[in-house]
Amino acid sequence: MNPALAMPDAPPARRRGRLQLLLILMVVIGPMVLASAMYKFQFWVPEGRSFHGTLVGNGLTGADIGVRGAVSGGGWQLLVTAPAGCQADCQQLVYLARQIHIGLGREASRASHSLATTVVPADYAETLRQEYPQLRRLGLDAAAYHKAAAAPEGAQLWIVDPHGNLVLRYDGATRGKQILNDLRHLLKLSNIG
Repeated sequence: MNPALAMPDAPPARRRGRLQLLLILMVVIGPMVLASAMYKFQFWVPEGRSFHGTLVGNGLTGADIGVRGAVSGGGWQLLVTAPAGCQADCQQLVYLARQIHIGLGREASRASHSLATTVVPADYAETLRQEYPQLRRLGLDAAAYHKAAAAPEGAQLWIVDPHGNLVLRYDGATRGKQILNDLRHLLKLSNIG
C-alpha cells in the first residue's frame, strides 16, 4: 500500500469527528440557549395557566405587606388580610378560608387559616372566639400594607407557603372551589409542609 494514498483519508475522518462533536454540543447546549432566549425575548411562552388567583412569585413575605407576627407555622396557610378592618367582605373570606381548610380533608393537617387585620368589631371578635377556635389572629400595619405594591385595597385571601412566602392572592369575588383546587395542587406538588 502506498503511504501517499492513505494521507487523504485522514482529513475527512477528522472533519467527521468535528461534525459529530458539534452535533453533540448543539444537542446539549441548544435547548438551554433556546430556553434562555424564550425567557429573555418572551416568545413561544404558553398563555395557559393552572391557577386561578394572582401569582405573587417575587419572594414577598407576610412581613413585607405589614403582617405582624409569625405568618408561617410550619405548614401552608390561608391568610386573610383586611387593612380597613374586618367588615362584611373580610368576614366572608374568613368563613371561606375555614371552609377551604375543612375541604382539604386528610390534608387539612398540612394547612391552617389566619386573619391579619387592623380592627375587629367587638361583636365579630366574639363570633371569632366561639365559631373559629383554630383561627390565628395577627396584627396588620395598615401603612406598610398600603406601601406594598402586591397588596391591593380591600380584604384579600393569600396562600402562604411553609417558609412564609406569599404564593397566590385572591379577592372576595373568587369562588372557594377554585382556591381549594389551587391549594390541593400546591400540596400535591410540595415536599415541604
